[in-house]
Formats: sequence, structure tokens, C-alpha cells
Amino acid sequence: MSSLRNAISRRAHKERAQPSSRKKIGLLEKHKDYVVRAKAFHKKEETLRKLKEKAAFRNPDEFYFQMIKTRTVDGVHKPENLANKYTQEELMLMKTQDMGYILQKLQSERKKVEKLTAVLHSVDNHPFNRHIYYAEDREESRELQSQASESRVTPPSGDIPDHIKRKTAVSYRELEARKSRVNQLEKLYMEMTLKKELQKKGRKRKLREDELTCPTSKPVYKWRSERKR
Repeated sequence: MSSLRNAISRRAHKERAQPSSRKKIGLLEKHKDYVVRAKAFHKKEETLRKLKEKAAFRNPDEFYFQMIKTRTVDGVHKPENLANKYTQEELMLMKTQDMGYILQKLQSERKKVEKLTAVLHSVDNHPFNRHIYYAEDREESRELQSQASESRVTPPSGDIPDHIKRKTAVSYRELEARKSRVNQLEKLYMEMTLKKELQKKGRKRKLREDELTCPTSKPVYKWRSERKR
């Protein structure tokens, strides 16, 4: 009987809307709206209770160094400027470590590109027979040449299964993505190398456009020659 009772369609009871006489007040709050508002209210209430508890048990003699290393701006603690936190030697060391990581990733990507290129090249090009045959006379030589030319005929692309074509297309897309990543890593490595060289000692200046033998959009610097003892 329970299955038959559930099979009968019933009217869907909906929550009532705001009466027309109270339209100026706005939308009538539903129960789900009340639940969201109540959770937010109790969360703020709990936060205030914990803060009051902390303030009640605060030690008046408490001290830590962050108190003298920060300043209050409109009631918000602002830390001091940390621009000079590291020395010049420490900054150079960190840049060298970053350059080493970029160089390692660049070499890894280059090897992957070379390996993938070799695999796709072997798939696209049918391997030739490199065996050496020795003929007794001219007729046998012509016969061997004709057999070799017939064996070099590559199978038409229509004979390749569809799943092989899909895998080949995916491999080509991966190859293009890795080549693009190699170019980005090379550009990043060159920029980091230039910044590191500019931080070193020695007088240098940026060359003007009329001084460049090969015009380029990138900045070019020239260091003053120093006598080495």
C-alpha cells in the first residue's frame, strides 16, 4: 500500500510570498535565509567571546619583539619594511640557486623534446633496409635494385588505424607545448643572467640605439674594461 500511496501525485506546498500590503518592506525571508543569517550571527558571537576571554586573561607584563617592530595605522598593525632584510651577498646566492633550478628544468625539457622528436620522426618515416647485397653479374644487380625499390614503398596513410592517428596527433601537440615551454625557460634564464650580471661590481652603461651594430628591442649593456693584475 505504501508504494501506491507514493505513486499518487500530491500538491507541492510552497512557502508563502510577501503579502501585497507589505511589499514596501521587501522580500519575505524564507527559512533557508534565516539559517544562513543565524550561522553568521553565531560565528561572530563566538569570535567576540574568544576575544573577550583573551582580553580578560591577558598578562599586563607580556612582551615580544614584534611589538617594537610594527606600527599601528588606523588600528591595524603594519610590519616594518623588509626590503633590506638580506645582504647583497645573500641576494646573489639566492639568485644563483634560482638560476640553477631554471637551468635544470630547461635541460630536462630539451631532452624530452629531443626524445619525442626522435620517436615521431621514426613513426613518420619508414625505416630503410641497410643490408648490403653482393651480385654476381649485372642482371642480378638489377634484380636486387628492383626488389629494394619495391620494399621502400611506404604504406599509405589510409592503412593506419584511427587510434594510432589520435595518439600521433596528441604527441605532436605535446611536442609543440614543450617547445613553447623551452622558449619561455630560455627567455627567463637569459633575463635572470642579465640581472645577476648587472648586480656585480664594475662600471657599466646602457648602449643607445645608434651605438648598436645589430638593432634589438632588448637592452644592451657595456662594461668598462678593467686592468687585471
